[in-house]
Amino acid sequence: MEEPSILDYLKSKLPWSRRHIEIPAIDQDELPPEVREEKPAVYLGPYPWRSLLALGLGLFAQLQLEPSPVSKSLALVFYGLAFGMLLWAFYIHEWTLAPLRPSEFAYDPLSYRLIYLIVSLPLALAAFLAFGGNLFTPLNLTLWLLALALYIHGIWLVRPGEPTVLTRFKRFLSQDHWQVNITRWSILLLAVLAIALFYRFYNLSGTPAEPFSDHAEKLLDVYDVSVGQTHIFFPRNTGREAIQMYLTFFVSWLFGTGLSFMSLKIGTVLAGVFTLPYVYLFGKEVGGRRVALFALFLTGIAYWPNVISRVGLRFPLYPVFAAPTLYYLVRGLRTQNRNDFILSGLFLGIGLHGYTAFRFMPLVVTAAIGIYLLHARKEMRTQTVLMFIIVALTSLLVFLPLLRYATENPGAFMFRIMTRMTGTETQLSGPPWQVFLHNLWNAMFTMNVNNGDIWVHSVPNRPALDIVSATLFAFGFVLVLVRYARERHWLDLFLMVSIPLLMMPSILSLAFPNENPSLNRTGGAYIPVFIIVGLALDGLYKSLRGVGKARSSRVLASFVLGILFLWAGAQNYSLIFNQYSQEFRLASWNTSDMGRVIKAFVAEGNPMENAWVVPYPYWVDTRLVGIQAGYPKRDTALERDALPSTLDISGSKLFLVKEEDTETLDALRQLYPLGALNLFQASVPGHNFWIFFVANNQFATPSS
Repeated sequence: MEEPSILDYLKSKLPWSRRHIEIPAIDQDELPPEVREEKPAVYLGPYPWRSLLALGLGLFAQLQLEPSPVSKSLALVFYGLAFGMLLWAFYIHEWTLAPLRPSEFAYDPLSYRLIYLIVSLPLALAAFLAFGGNLFTPLNLTLWLLALALYIHGIWLVRPGEPTVLTRFKRFLSQDHWQVNITRWSILLLAVLAIALFYRFYNLSGTPAEPFSDHAEKLLDVYDVSVGQTHIFFPRNTGREAIQMYLTFFVSWLFGTGLSFMSLKIGTVLAGVFTLPYVYLFGKEVGGRRVALFALFLTGIAYWPNVISRVGLRFPLYPVFAAPTLYYLVRGLRTQNRNDFILSGLFLGIGLHGYTAFRFMPLVVTAAIGIYLLHARKEMRTQTVLMFIIVALTSLLVFLPLLRYATENPGAFMFRIMTRMTGTETQLSGPPWQVFLHNLWNAMFTMNVNNGDIWVHSVPNRPALDIVSATLFAFGFVLVLVRYARERHWLDLFLMVSIPLLMMPSILSLAFPNENPSLNRTGGAYIPVFIIVGLALDGLYKSLRGVGKARSSRVLASFVLGILFLWAGAQNYSLIFNQYSQEFRLASWNTSDMGRVIKAFVAEGNPMENAWVVPYPYWVDTRLVGIQAGYPKRDTALERDALPSTLDISGSKLFLVKEEDTETLDALRQLYPLGALNLFQASVPGHNFWIFFVANNQFATPSS
């Protein structure tokens, strides 16, 4: 589409004109330094003491909510004082929020390539039918991907004179010289990404150190993939979507890590890393690149995103697809660009193959469009509804394999959700609406008060955010709420509403309210949470930059930001690599030690089948011991009652026994009086175990 002229703009202002043209505000951050205007801070007073006082009061209030001790009443008082100073600073424009970007409404030409759409329909139907049997095959994958490609090509909008992505790529490759411009901003952005990568990958082998039963289920699913069982939905352990299994299989091949806990962790950490660019893009869409940078930095170092990325389960597959879905949706609603809605639908559909909590995401998208329609001008509504249909159809086509499975096995597909929402496994503790409101209340305090008591993916009974981020989130939420009351912009309302909506997979655990809040099922919510944190921090930065002369204001702003960043970085480091790591070691069993013992036994020429773990209540998952030893299909369990059956087995034998299981030790001594007994001293207290070794040809005495 050609750039509108001044005459076009004037015509659009006529009452009968159907075309709406707005002159977008110039984003000074996007201009080169030599032409960029120096924008003075809004507040030109002598000193932003209200902002600094609000910050100090807020930090002190949040400090009272840290574990040992917790003083909620004192925190409430000081937060009240902090909000008072914050609103005063906001009222006099001392602490402001970055302005929302203006709408760029343009009428969609409603063009499409009919032949491609017509051909895609029978291919999609054929793919749907071919997906029967819960297996990906070369045939159904080809039909599905071809239908998807033709559908997207049929509706993808290419404006006249606008080069396609392929054309731009060809032009780039055909250039004789490639020029890379390195700016101060790009260096700063790379530095932030480097810090985020450090927090994601540092000591990955030790944080967390040991797998548990859920990891055994995932690794067995990955093993199924390795032997050709290419499931669409993996039915083991109440059922799981497929992305993690194929991602882990690819990681194990690419990095040579095999069928291991490390392969699981590398895959999920990569998912956490791939979330970060869209946190930046979404932040930039909402408040500009400085908001985006602040949000990116604090997300990169935060304990919440890092822990759910490191644990090796499907948790980060919620935010990694929620972030681009939200980004393209919000940008599409602002610009009314059809292609953004297509991309949002693609990520929405892909995310449904990732983690069960993502199944609430279509309702989040619906809520966003509903909020937009309530605030939009009349001429925008019909087109927006059409764009919503495009999002829905695109995501449905991507969801097609799981849709086929769900129609064949509705009970298995919905089992996990129904057991959490209804009383199929356990009776509800009260009327559903009361349990829901109780869960909603608890979830809303996840960021600042309590993130739950599940050691698998959190440091129990502490806020989900560090002190700095939690304070800024509280401030940002209040400021966004006040701005919405003033300006009634749909995006402000959606940012606030999206947080409880993205937490619904946890809130709706009505049958097991003790599982709420949980950082895994609320993972998508950290996207808008840190955008709001970035907005608040940007407002503080602008307030500090308004002090006195330019140089002194930069020094003050840099000093305060440096203190906040160091504080947040140090606390998050301690939370991830000290507190979470240590608590995980204490709560999980040292199957890696047992695996190494059995590996050494096998390395001496003994058969793996002659090594066993004698089960004991609430002890190790014996499947994991086999996996850790390098034998994924070998369950090492041997019940105490079955010990006499080992007498008929030739060769040396190895038995691993829990430290306090004296009955098993007595039984082994009776069977093998010449056996050697040694206590394995674990590095974690309470995790010792006995090693009972029987050398070849050592049999029981006749009296036994």
